[in-house]
Amino acid sequence: MRSSLLAGSMVVALATWCCGGSGGSPTGGGGNPPPPAAGSPSTISILGERGAQSFSPNPASIGQGNTFVWRNTDNVVHHIVLNDGSLDSGDIAPGASSAALRLNVDGANYHCTIHPTMVGSINRSSGDPPPCTGPYCPGS
Repeated sequence: MRSSLLAGSMVVALATWCCGGSGGSPTGGGGNPPPPAAGSPSTISILGERGAQSFSPNPASIGQGNTFVWRNTDNVVHHIVLNDGSLDSGDIAPGASSAALRLNVDGANYHCTIHPTMVGSINRSSGDPPPCTGPYCPGS
């Protein structure tokens, strides 16, 4: 009986230690929020109507299939689309960010539909492996 009570106490203590034991949410009540997840979206900042200097970084390097957001640091609304129409940010208010978008091509050019002189490009990150070709690729 005594050994089972001791074992039970150890299980509770271990569970409390592993799971934080606070009973609160990870972002509520004065605790530190969890760190960003690995693979969190890359950010392209919208700086304002400055031609090719309207975005930072420009060009942006984002891996094919990786996610990114446009973050509006300007004081007016912007609406960013890829030139081929395959991605659309919707309106991005000052201080807001687009939803996380996934780049499914090697690279792309984009612009603001409200301010057409605002142009940018996205390149595939140099650290990404080349696209898979041949009979051993997924989906082949």
